[in-house]
Amino acid sequence: MNVILRPVVTEKMTTVTEKFSNRVAFIVDKKANKIQIKQAVKDLYGVKVDDVNTMNYAGKSKSRYTKGGYISGRTNAVKKAVITLAKGEVIDFYSNI
Repeated sequence: MNVILRPVVTEKMTTVTEKFSNRVAFIVDKKANKIQIKQAVKDLYGVKVDDVNTMNYAGKSKSRYTKGGYISGRTNAVKKAVITLAKGEVIDFYSNI
């Protein structure tokens, strides 16, 4: 099972990372628990994890009127994990760019 799907790289999360310098966020598999997320981050990035906070977001209903008529749909539900790293540990997402 692929636990970590992608990192969250948004303006808000970048501000949190700069302010606390030891927090990063990931979109994770909906069925993954905190222990699996902690182990996946440790294995993938080789850092020590202090804490894992998870949030489940339900999908939103979206609709719009177009030239072809009324379109309605739904966005996907996601699970987000905010990882607190140990002091001195850093994950740099921008080094490969």
